[in-house]
Amino acid sequence: MQAESEPKSSAREVPCRKLLLWDIDGTLFFGDRVGHHALIIALRRCFHIHGAVQEVDSAGRTEHHIARHILQANGIEPTDDAVHAFLEAYVDALEQELPARRTRLLPGVIAALEAVAARADLAQGLLTGNLLRCARLKLERFDTWRFFPFGAFGEDSVDRNELGPHALRRAIDHHQHPFVAARTFIIGDTPHDIACGKAIGAMTIAVATGQHRHAELAALDPTAVIDDLADTAAFMRLIDSLPAAAGRI
Repeated sequence: MQAESEPKSSAREVPCRKLLLWDIDGTLFFGDRVGHHALIIALRRCFHIHGAVQEVDSAGRTEHHIARHILQANGIEPTDDAVHAFLEAYVDALEQELPARRTRLLPGVIAALEAVAARADLAQGLLTGNLLRCARLKLERFDTWRFFPFGAFGEDSVDRNELGPHALRRAIDHHQHPFVAARTFIIGDTPHDIACGKAIGAMTIAVATGQHRHAELAALDPTAVIDDLADTAAFMRLIDSLPAAAGRI
């Protein structure tokens, strides 16, 4: 994974490519509540608390945000040290729990990632609330980490709406290409993914494979809403048609 650095300008004019930034949980990956179980284990191991985590809104949030709110909900002051210790325990628990859960990629994911990777006019990375290590653990199980040479992760900010500029900057640095937000797609399954994309002026593709139904996502006015990624050709047509026109498939 490429470390962040200042973007470098290109000496020659090149056509502006499109950038796809993918969410993980509920968009690429079905986790069978593995994160939920890992959080419970981490809370017990780190603070000896058999506490609850389900009351905390986690869908589309960064793991730093989730950690802070779980600690507060269980009467623990979310100091930097406490959050760090909790997240370290969480990563360890996640690594142990993943083999025991019925995790899988969601329909059409491999074909969509391969189709994007095959196109010279497209680039793709991650924009996820997962910590980088958690993202890698989940995606390496299905040989999909290789598609993502850069991204923005839960370490970058507590606020998911602040992740977009990190991902865009890293895309520019990695590819040495002047990507712009107006030709960037934020692809995710939650209202927070839509808000995150709108925060930087990117296009937003909502995928109804998580907790939120098609109609719920459409009500938030993303650029497009799709039921899933099963139809690779339709997905690629959507990418090619935008930003000229918004659409649904």
